[in-house]
Amino acid sequence: MDEINLLWHQLTDSETIIRSGLLVITLIVFAENGLFFAFFLPGDYLLFLTGVFGGTGVLKEPLSTILLSIFLAAVIGSLCGYLLGRFFGNSLQRRPDSFFFKKKHLESTREFFEKYGFGALVLSRFLPVVRTFTPILAGISKMSWYSFLFLNIFGAAMWVGTLVAGGYYMGQHFPWIINYVQYVILFFLGITTYTIIKGYLKFKQ
Repeated sequence: MDEINLLWHQLTDSETIIRSGLLVITLIVFAENGLFFAFFLPGDYLLFLTGVFGGTGVLKEPLSTILLSIFLAAVIGSLCGYLLGRFFGNSLQRRPDSFFFKKKHLESTREFFEKYGFGALVLSRFLPVVRTFTPILAGISKMSWYSFLFLNIFGAAMWVGTLVAGGYYMGQHFPWIINYVQYVILFFLGITTYTIIKGYLKFKQ
């Protein structure tokens, strides 16, 4: 049990992930963006804090390398989710609930997808859990390859550019922010919780 708790902490603690290096960060982003069993992994605040750690010099890679690596991880991760939904969507929808898969996440994402259409692929980039399942729903609905690829690339560029570059700017100009990582995480979690609850209430009206 102690080993499981330790593994869980390592997978979900953003500071531990960032200090592990850019390769680990990109793998986490890849998984969280399209693999249904990885929806619990950190996303938004991981990107922001990656930028902060890059701006303060903790991460040694240049900003261009950080941006490109995370951008490609996000695009490829979502592409895997799309292909999973397109070719294995029926099996996935019949899958029983487990710790790593909840049908409620798929259904709430379906409502979001139906409401916003193709734009959901861009908007969902900024919504945890929904971000993971939207590419899968795009595949299940047989969205055209070209439409998905364009929106996937555009959404990833917006998401990565906003959060990583914003964090990098903060790290360079306000380096003391690195001492308040926990408050940054709480801030993002607060925004995320508010957004999810607000969206849920709107869908139920």
